[in-house]
Amino acid sequence: MRIPVPPVRLPDHLVEAAQEYTEGRREPAEPRDAATVILLRDSERGPAVYYLRRQVSMEFAAGMCVYPGGRVDPRDFDRDVAWEGPAPSDWAQRLGCDEEMARALVCAAVRETFEESGVLLAGPHEHEVVADTTGADWEADRAALESHELAMTEFLTNRGLVLRTDLLGAWAAWLTPVFEPKRFRTWFFVALLPEGQRTRDVSSESSEVTWLPASDAVAMADRGEMLMMPPTYLTSLEVSGSVTSSDVMDVARGRSVEMHTPGLEALEDGWTLSVPDHLRSVLAAHSAP
Repeated sequence: MRIPVPPVRLPDHLVEAAQEYTEGRREPAEPRDAATVILLRDSERGPAVYYLRRQVSMEFAAGMCVYPGGRVDPRDFDRDVAWEGPAPSDWAQRLGCDEEMARALVCAAVRETFEESGVLLAGPHEHEVVADTTGADWEADRAALESHELAMTEFLTNRGLVLRTDLLGAWAAWLTPVFEPKRFRTWFFVALLPEGQRTRDVSSESSEVTWLPASDAVAMADRGEMLMMPPTYLTSLEVSGSVTSSDVMDVARGRSVEMHTPGLEALEDGWTLSVPDHLRSVLAAHSAP
């Protein structure tokens, strides 16, 4: 199956379904809150991104290439989590949500990145990051977090660590279209791979992992060689416009995000799904002959 990259003409049955939801004739599924992290490092071809290919057996986004991430866990709301960097109130402004949700989203972003890549955005204090998480003891903690046997607050306390929230940047926010049976309200973060740390193929939800220059990933998606959902494709396309990973982080530090729900938008021969306004020029430039 190939997922066409934006803009793409929607099939008639999806257009009809979207119109029914818009007119109130059908009730959309309640979305779940989630966080995902665009993990970055430099390459000779610009910013490289860490991608996971989801197992084809997954209910949602089966076989798609995604960034590390997942649902917010109730324990991510713990007010006692060790924290350094911008305060939850600052994150609330950047993410367009309340402080309680901002705290949970940042915690979920760090937790999911560790669970799915082995990369930990934490350290003993505000000026240091964990340098190596490849030992057996780290793997035991990672597996316990993934299985919900261990909470993030407990994990950090046991190891004398704090969340390094300054290592994250806000990038985007997407809400799954109303006609999808499973919906997620997902906040996208960016982060540089900490010096000394290495990604590991550890996620039980992925069949394959890879580092790719964002520009190469976009080109592969354009050719149908790599399956991405539109938010992943568009994010990769935007990131590919930067020269270095640090440039991406600089943009993120000054960015506040607004949740975008793709809705119907007219094409000459039908309908497509809308994209955030700030991405229209990026997409147009990429699509130009």
